[in-house]
Amino acid sequence: MARFIIAIDQGTTGSTVLVLSERAEVIGRASREFPQHFPQPGLVEHDVEEIWASIESCLGSALKDAGVAAADCAAIGITNQRETTVLWERGSGRAIHHAIVWQDRRTAPRCAELEAAGHGPLFRERTGLVLDPYFSGTKVEWLLDNVEGARARAEAGELAFGTIDCFVANRLSGGELHITDVTNASRTLLYDIKAGRWDEGLCDLLRVPTSVLPEVRASSEVYGHTRGLSALPDGIPIAGIAGDQQAALFGQTCFADGDAKCTYGTGAFILMNTGDEARASDNGLLTTVAWRIGDRTTYALEGSAFVAGSAVQWLRDQLGIIKSAPEVEALASQVDSSEGVTFVPALTGLGAPHWDPDARGLICGLTRGSSAAHIARATLEGIAFQIADLGEAMAQDAGRPMGRLRVDGGASMNALLMQFQADLLNVAVDRPSCVETTAVGAAYLAGLAVGVFGDLEEIARVHDVERTFEPDMGEGARKQHLDRWREAVARTRSTGG
Repeated sequence: MARFIIAIDQGTTGSTVLVLSERAEVIGRASREFPQHFPQPGLVEHDVEEIWASIESCLGSALKDAGVAAADCAAIGITNQRETTVLWERGSGRAIHHAIVWQDRRTAPRCAELEAAGHGPLFRERTGLVLDPYFSGTKVEWLLDNVEGARARAEAGELAFGTIDCFVANRLSGGELHITDVTNASRTLLYDIKAGRWDEGLCDLLRVPTSVLPEVRASSEVYGHTRGLSALPDGIPIAGIAGDQQAALFGQTCFADGDAKCTYGTGAFILMNTGDEARASDNGLLTTVAWRIGDRTTYALEGSAFVAGSAVQWLRDQLGIIKSAPEVEALASQVDSSEGVTFVPALTGLGAPHWDPDARGLICGLTRGSSAAHIARATLEGIAFQIADLGEAMAQDAGRPMGRLRVDGGASMNALLMQFQADLLNVAVDRPSCVETTAVGAAYLAGLAVGVFGDLEEIARVHDVERTFEPDMGEGARKQHLDRWREAVARTRSTGG
């Protein structure tokens, strides 16, 4: 019996494919970056053909790295950058416009208009989301209104909408599948997370015809099979789908109510499992679907920091003070503290709990003695400060302090950042041996669907912790740091726009 699993992790700046054994060991890996497109300030787009080329390239390379024949793979799992929006022709499979990326802010005026019209509470109640350009609904509305002929073609049934998981499943299946899973559907502003269906009233408000919407499926089931690919044979089950943050929650085996994780990627995202309850937030967090397996839906609270790893990329690409992202830790370690330098990385606005699309990044506290090392350290601290804000909001919503935090993503390998995070939150931070738990979660979901893994308990047994960071900061120092941060955030928001 085929026992290997392919996990496709389609991210914001690149695609990664892992090949995993039935023990969840990564035995093959390949990654490819693809270009980012910035037509104007605040606009972020992807060419989906460049995304697909990166995936195809990675599939062959990862299997070669693993020394595994594709025919010996039991299933494919997909995880993806969420909210990024694509409209394509059903007949040809070609996108009618670049994908609009989750970071894109072009629909901020439309969100403000809907909010001013009093629709915010309705969207919040049904979708668990706030009216923000982050989400897919206003992005697809923009495409329908701004690409010539798109609305008429959509209403005629010629176009299909999807988030990136939907697009990848369509390509893997040779154009057969037009499906998404419940986690990705829950990020569109169009899906009622309690009723478990597309909401016609919300679709009408955003003028999105239901004919373009994909079928919503569970996060772990066989949706279809590969067909017509150069890198894979026909017939491999496509069997697991989850948005990247939900996949990471699953990959961290956060299966119990109250379990929490934070993924440090382009952005940073903290999620807490809330079990069968779609718990509303009073503190600016989102209520979202964690996953659906069989007929059971699990929910989560989520906080999003839009800029995390991309702040380090900004140091590299725009400021030029490092040549590669991993260099930031060594540079930041040259000083014992940031010496009061504070960086609020609101480079694409502020997400939860502030939800201010007009906020702009700010570096303050500079003196003649400030150096590149102080700025590097302030950048890492800025990432951790954002998560501390989210952790505090989450504890208030949950009505109890956070227990432990499980971390993953590329920046979780940064020990300086992880220690500062543990200190700010005043909780232990657990890092697994494999920090690519987004892809691992997709593999778990796919393996569960085809019987490679028997149940959640079996999955939990193969998960391990490589290092725990224990808090080591006094309460007085913690308060000083947080006060400094909050003062900087206030300045950031007052200078927005």
